[in-house]
Amino acid sequence: MGFRQQSQLKKVIMQSIIGFLACFIISAFFVTKKISSAFINEVVPTTAEGKTNIPMNKIFSQDDTKDDKNPELVQEISRDIIGFNDITYQAPENTAKKTTTKITEELLKKMENLDFLKQNYYLVDSRTALLNGDIKAKEFLEKDFRIDNTGEQPKVLIFHTHSTEGFIDSDMSKDMSEGIWGVGEELKNILEKKYGIKVLHDTGRYDIVDGKGQILGAYERMETPISKILEENPSIQVVIDMHRDGLPENVHLVTEINGKQCAKIMFFNGMCRLNKDGVPQPTEGLTNENLQDNLAFSLQMQTTAQSLFPDFTRRIYIHAYRYSLHMKPRSLLIEVGSQMNTKEEARNAMTPLAQILANVIQ
Repeated sequence: MGFRQQSQLKKVIMQSIIGFLACFIISAFFVTKKISSAFINEVVPTTAEGKTNIPMNKIFSQDDTKDDKNPELVQEISRDIIGFNDITYQAPENTAKKTTTKITEELLKKMENLDFLKQNYYLVDSRTALLNGDIKAKEFLEKDFRIDNTGEQPKVLIFHTHSTEGFIDSDMSKDMSEGIWGVGEELKNILEKKYGIKVLHDTGRYDIVDGKGQILGAYERMETPISKILEENPSIQVVIDMHRDGLPENVHLVTEINGKQCAKIMFFNGMCRLNKDGVPQPTEGLTNENLQDNLAFSLQMQTTAQSLFPDFTRRIYIHAYRYSLHMKPRSLLIEVGSQMNTKEEARNAMTPLAQILANVIQ
């Protein structure tokens, strides 16, 4: 083989190697992106009903979107984490004031229909597989969730996987009480003073790492300390992970209860089951042995709320992942208002929420 032929052969071989490497790198990028997206969807609840242009500083603390080396990269990652493009906000179909809902045999019969449940009780995320038979309304509403309230030990645990969530008038640079933690403290005080239910309110900040806001990984970081609290306090029977939702800026979730403006609330459930192109698929490694009790507990909270305060709750949000709901049979994840509510509106909401909870567990 001549020198020129050898050179041409080497050139062809090098071009083939470079082409192969380029294809490999591009394929790896897309696979990694897909895996990362699935991971992020587990550790961070998306905005519960929002494809929105919410400014980052409305959702994160000021340090969340800062990075001295690459600020643009952090902004882009933040948008992916929140999941702005995953769900479209759905305004209520009927804006007329709701009437009190009473559980009758006729209503129970209607609740056997999944479409009826979706229209009146549940908002199902598009990535979630909710199947006929998942919501056993009659069975769920007959469950006894009353707690043993004897003794001085805590019976309820309140914690905040995302402690940096604030409101439209919050100054999060002051202290934790400016945001969702302060709302949880209000609920604690009402439950203890009015209903005699002892509460342990956790001060853990699982969305802060090295002094900076970091939502990614918060659910993993809360797992060990919250599990330890429950192990050290076996008297705890109710676990509440309290959040503040993020919605479009033209949405103001407020209703009047007993003369006070109250932020609306939303109960949240995770099915541990994905919807993959119409095919149900379990979330790998994310099981929840308390799922049926979780669903029943939130449904009892929802129906009690509709009976006592008809316009107070949004539909229960159903997502594919479990979040923090596997901790106890009586586990709740509650969204209180949104970033457009005031601190006062959010704190006012704790009075009706405490009454609803007391009705279910006492």
